[in-house]
Amino acid sequence: MNDDLHHEQSPGRDPLTYTAEGIRAVERRRLRTLVEGDIETARPLHADDFQLITPSGRAHSRESYLGAIASGDLNYLVFEPISEIEVRLFGQAAVIRYQSRIEMANFRANVWHTDVYELRDGQWQIVWSQATETR
Repeated sequence: MNDDLHHEQSPGRDPLTYTAEGIRAVERRRLRTLVEGDIETARPLHADDFQLITPSGRAHSRESYLGAIASGDLNYLVFEPISEIEVRLFGQAAVIRYQSRIEMANFRANVWHTDVYELRDGQWQIVWSQATETR
């Protein structure tokens, strides 16, 4: 599949917006904001209707997830890809899949992620995230 989508670009629009590499950059930025606890930057990267399914099977809304990070109840020490972030583009939606290394005070694991992004108002936002611990 070609990584580049053929869309008419408005002047000043970042050409990476419609590419797999652009989506990879958004995901890497999102992970950095979570480790840094930068909720102000993380919030617009997560859709209002975001839902995370954790490796233990627990569901989190955007507010419960970002709230846990803001309060320190969820404190990522490390959250980084350890494999290529594979991207499949479908118009204004994208599915990504990769493995990460996650370290927290009480949890260390390699985790598979399958995430769905949607392009909303010119910005990619994560809508669904499914995480599965590897053993």
